[in-house]
Amino acid sequence: MGWQIDAYHVDLPVMASPMDSVMSPETAILVGRLGGIGVLDLEGLWTRYEDPTEALERIRRADPSRATSVLQEVYRAPVRPELITERLTQIRASGVVVAGRLSPAQTQRHWRTVVEAGVDLMVIRGSFVSAEPLNLKRFIYELDVPVVVGGVTTYTAALHLMRTGAAGVLVGQGGGASSSVRQVLGLHMPMATAVADVAGARR
Repeated sequence: MGWQIDAYHVDLPVMASPMDSVMSPETAILVGRLGGIGVLDLEGLWTRYEDPTEALERIRRADPSRATSVLQEVYRAPVRPELITERLTQIRASGVVVAGRLSPAQTQRHWRTVVEAGVDLMVIRGSFVSAEPLNLKRFIYELDVPVVVGGVTTYTAALHLMRTGAAGVLVGQGGGASSSVRQVLGLHMPMATAVADVAGARR
């Protein structure tokens, strides 16, 4: 069983989620060596701190009543472009497919750093992604690397993003404990339901 996305063929059809709780540069490398694609969050703790161990430990040990304030504190540190370069360079040196995630709001600020660091796949992912205001169609057309976008939960939204020329579309909204989708958008889309609906966009 294999998987082709743009020019990249991998043996394992898995694109691991760009979440600080599961994805470090070392984990992305391991996923790549196992045949999948690990996506690093380029706005996460690994690009805000030289060593995010202490920040991750603060989150892990936080009392539930203070979890939100602790998260706000540790993510208050700015994203550092030199750390984006360092992390992606580390992954590239291992010989696996290099993938990094930016939010739609921060893509314009950081995309050049990401491309110059040698990313193979750029992932633009957020709670809500549309072709505007980033103008995804133009952005994707002018970029030299393939772009994967999402997440979406409906046929219409998926078709809209497919028409931008994206190499792939991410289906589903975050349903994990850390997801704010239910509170922000007022919806919770089970993955199976989202996949079934979006699959119609391919017909």
